[in-house]
Order: sequence, then C-alpha cells, then structure tokens
Amino acid sequence: MRALPPEFYARGVLEVARSLIGCTVEHDGRAGLIVETEAYHESEPACHAFPGPRPHTLTLFGPPGRAYIYRSYGIHALLNAVCEPEGIGAAVLIRALAPVAGAQEMRARRGLLGGRPAADGELCSGPGKLTQALGVHLGQDGCDLSRGPILIGPSPAPLSSPVLMGTRIGITQAADLPWRFCLAANPHVSRPRPTADASAD
Repeated sequence: MRALPPEFYARGVLEVARSLIGCTVEHDGRAGLIVETEAYHESEPACHAFPGPRPHTLTLFGPPGRAYIYRSYGIHALLNAVCEPEGIGAAVLIRALAPVAGAQEMRARRGLLGGRPAADGELCSGPGKLTQALGVHLGQDGCDLSRGPILIGPSPAPLSSPVLMGTRIGITQAADLPWRFCLAANPHVSRPRPTADASAD
C-alpha cells in the first residue's frame, strides 16, 4: 500500500485528524478505512503530553508520522498518529475503522462476544477493538507509519458522506473541546455519534 509521507502529519493536529477520515490503516494483511478520529494536543489536559515529556510519552514529542501506542486501562493498546513538528506533543487517536481486508482474520482475533463471533460492525468500532482486530501491539510504539509494519495510506475514493465533528469520548478533562471527527451515517463509528457537520466550519 502506498503510505502517506511524514509531511502529511507535520500540520496542526485538528487538520490531520479531519484529513485522516477515509484513509486506510493496514497491518499484517488486515486493513480498514478510518471512519473516526480524535485530536490531542499538549496544550490541553486530556493529552498525555500535557505534563511535558516523560519516558513513556517520548514518542509523542518525536518526529511526525510515527505511531504512538499506549495501553488504556491496563487492557487495550490504542493506536495514535503523532502530528505537528518534532518537539510538540500532539497526536490523533484512531478511534474506528470500517474493515476492507482480512475481516475473517479480524473476527478470529476479536474472539467470541457473548458466545458468538463478532459482527462486521463490531470488529473495529472502537480504538481497543481495532488494535485487537489488526494485531497492533505496544512493541510497535514509535514505528514509522510510512514504512511499517503499521501503514496509513491515502483515501482510496472520495468520502461517501459528510465529516461530523463533536466532543471526545471517555475523558473528564477538556471534555468540551469539539476535537472528534467521524464519517456521518457510518455503522462502524462508536457511539454516541457527533451531529455537527465539520464542513460547516
């Protein structure tokens, strides 16, 4: 897959978060279209970079276009794309994908949900689900998203619906910032779904 260059990420994190909607994430033969993202920046307290560089957050302050992968609640590895110039702590959380390749392998990796295989809409409809489905792990923190093993490529086609903007999910600080983006009416977006059209800004 042709990957996005590091220069794509060397922009404002909000611009990148919006631009990543419709792009493709690929790992180990499994792939999905990005249908939901959230932006995080060192200037606001919900971002891991807010306290300044720490041993476990150094990737956030590194070159743009690297993967920042951390463990959430001691369970899930979450995938982020580092943005803005080196030295600034900012990243885009990949929140949801629409599977386009390797759905059966994704289903096997996700395991049984309530005694049954995961439905297509459940495979990657959340940041922990998608890393489990793709096989992304903490050991890949810092990898170059233009070289792999995790790749992000450009959108293969024009977006089929508007991009919506809303507040981020699952945080208690800076929860009023409208820094979440998703593809309207897409069944793989996690709930609750935003309702404001980002193109109106």
